[in-house]
Order: sequence, then C-alpha cells, then structure tokens
Amino acid sequence: MEAHKEQPQMENFEKKRRKTLALYQTVWRWHFYGGVIFSPFLLILAFSGGVYLFKPQIENYLYQDLYYVTEGEAVASPSTQLVNVKEDYPDALVRSMRFNDGPRTTEINVLNQGESMSVFVNPYTGEVTGSLLTNQKFTEIFKKIHSELFIGGTFAKRLVELAACWAIILLVTGLYMWWPRSKASILGTVLPRLNKRRRTLWRDLHAVPAFWLSAFIFILILTGLPWSGVMGDQINKLATATNTGYPPFALSFREKPESVVKTKDVADDVPWATENIAVPSSSSGVYVPLSLEDVTYIAETKDIQKPYTISMPQGETGVYTIATSHSRPGDNATLHVDQYSGNVLTDVRFDDYGIMAKVITMGIALHEGRLFGLANQILGLMTCSGLIGMILSSFIMWKKRKPEGKLGAQTKSKDKKQSRAVLIIMLVSGLLMPLVGLSIIVVFILDRFLFSKIDRFKNWYA
Repeated sequence: MEAHKEQPQMENFEKKRRKTLALYQTVWRWHFYGGVIFSPFLLILAFSGGVYLFKPQIENYLYQDLYYVTEGEAVASPSTQLVNVKEDYPDALVRSMRFNDGPRTTEINVLNQGESMSVFVNPYTGEVTGSLLTNQKFTEIFKKIHSELFIGGTFAKRLVELAACWAIILLVTGLYMWWPRSKASILGTVLPRLNKRRRTLWRDLHAVPAFWLSAFIFILILTGLPWSGVMGDQINKLATATNTGYPPFALSFREKPESVVKTKDVADDVPWATENIAVPSSSSGVYVPLSLEDVTYIAETKDIQKPYTISMPQGETGVYTIATSHSRPGDNATLHVDQYSGNVLTDVRFDDYGIMAKVITMGIALHEGRLFGLANQILGLMTCSGLIGMILSSFIMWKKRKPEGKLGAQTKSKDKKQSRAVLIIMLVSGLLMPLVGLSIIVVFILDRFLFSKIDRFKNWYA
C-alpha cells in the first residue's frame, strides 16, 4: 500500500522537477544570448559612464587655466565681454553665455567657421583667456561614447538604448537563476565561495555582486532612459498624457504660444523637463533690443541660481532664454524673455513640474552624480565598476565552459510549453520596451528558421 501511495508522489515530483529544469534552461538560454550580444556595449557604457561621473573634477583639473581666474574688485559688463570675444572671433556667431559662480570665467559658446567652440572670458577684466572646441573637451568625448558609442548617428543611439533595455532583462533573468531553490548556504548565495576554483568561483564572482548591485544598476539604467530616443519619447508622452510632466505653458503676459519651435532647439543647458516647451515670440513693432546687462538683471531679480546660461535670440522674433540645469534640481529654471520689452513670457521652475517630471529630474541628477555630491559620484562609480566586473567574470566563465567549436549556450529545452511561456513573457516586456520587443522577434526568427535549420549553424549554435 505504501509503495502504491509513493509512486504518484514520485511521479508528480519528477514532473515538477522537469518543468522547473525546462524553465531554468530557457531563461538561462535567453540570459546567455542577451549577454553575448550586449555585454560589449554595456562594458563601454559602464566605463564611459564611470568616467563621466567625475566631469567636474576632471575638467576643473584639465582646464584650470581656462576655468579659473583671480578674483578682482571690478566686474566687466557682459556686453564688454562679448565685444572682446567678437574682436578675437569677428566672424563667429554667439549662441550663448554661461555665467558661473565664484572666480570662474564666463563661458561663451560660439559657432566659428562651422564648429562649436567655447570662448572663456575673465569676468573681472573682460579679457579673453582662451578657447576650446566643444567636441575636443575630454568629458564631451566620453559623453559621446556613452550616448552614441562615439560613432554618432541615430543607429548608434538606438543601439545604446537597446543595450540599456536588455540590461534590465539580464538583471531579471539573472536574479531568477541566482534565486536559491533549496535551503542554501550563505556562501555562493550572498557571499562568494572564494575557496572554490575554476567555474564555481567565477560563477560566484558574477552572480553574488550582481545580486548586491542589482537595485543600483536598475536605478542607473532607469534614470538614463529619459534621454533615449524611443523610450524617452514614450516617457515624454506618458508625462504629458497624465499631466505629471512639465506644464504645457507658463506665460506671464499672453496666451499659449502656437510656436512649433521647442526650447531645446534654440537654447543651451535646458532642464530635461522643459526641453519640449514651445518657444514664444518677441513682440513686433519694437526694434530696440535689450542689452545683456538688462537680461542678467532679470536673471538676478528672478533669483536664478548660477551657473545659468543666457541663450541669444534667433531672428527678429526670437527670445532670450535663461536656463539652469547644472545646479541642484530644486534650482532648475527656464525663462523666455522678450528681446525688446523684457517681459518674461515663460517662467518654469522645479516647483511647477508635475510629479513625474520632478522624479525624473531627481533621477537625472542621480545618474550624473550630482544629486548628493561626492557620495553620489562614489556610489555611481561602485555600480559601474561592479557592472564591469560582472561582465568580465561572465566572459571568463563562458570561456571556461565553452566546448571547442561551439558557442557554449545552454541546451535548448525540449519542453515547448515552458519555452513558449518564457517567450510570451519576453514579448510582454517588449511592449514596455519596443526596441527589446523588436530584437526578440528578430532572434526568434533567426533561431526558428536559420540557426536550427542549417547544419553549419546548428552544430555551433546548439
């Protein structure tokens, strides 16, 4: 009798075990291919991001002769500073002036012979102290690597976004594989087994740091997505649709502008939350423009915190834009000023943002390492370094288990039901991250109709 009772229990246990194993195999296979394809890009993002976190310290050291001056008693007017720049660069188009706090130079962005350039001026004497091509700034190089893989263009930007989104998939699938399925020891679960050798050690050096850093990596990825093309656009639409982003307008003296020109198209250093605000037009019929002294006076009376940037009007109906985004998130401000009357046409501050825009603004500051000072930078560096270590350990682990002449992927599960369930879950995640969904469909088609059908691929890919 006992034997008859135990038989169904054993069968159920074995059935459950096979189902769990099939699910594990399928998840591992997706995790493996995602890692093989996107780890090189994630390595580039982690390294370049870790460097960019320390932009203030790096640039202050590299360009100290351009950035810093001896504090003087008198202050040269903005117009005087601009005149001196025009003397040195008579054919240059002045785009903006950035006013810094303390004994630092005024940074004037100009377009000179088709190239963007920063010209630095001593604010006390008005003397031009030097210039620097924008694309030659050390941190700008790393910024381009981080956002465009240095090669630039839409394709590179989408590839960066795709790699970042796949990092989320890798985190989720990795945590599933790491999750203890029995009464496990602390060693190998939350602490690496340093006394082990070969694959077990490298597995622990990959999985255990991934567990501890998973929340930080997830937050770092999430706070970077607002800048992306596809996801960034989706986030903007969601914020607008739910009225939790930036206000559609904040005008002091007139109706909502009908302009299709966005603030990010005409101004520098604009906060993320106000990049897409429509730019109003300056009043017509008045042809005496404000002086730069008038505009800086407006910035001071409106309590705009330094560093702030004044972007010049573009055309007769253009406006001055006063913006600050490099200070604390709570100091964010975007003002459009009529270039003739001096009326403040748009005035949007952090307090005007919706809840979603406020959270994203705080997240961007966290992502850039400026939300809570040096501690923020160190935390970001630890996260980037941990991600680099995880990628390198996974490469070593793969090389150790990879058979000769094969890719070394996990064996394909024969349980089609489990494979289909995982695919559906992946496709659902693709609805939230469209580029991921597209890549999953591409991989599925290649797997179904190419790799599994051609012997040359099948032997290497299996």
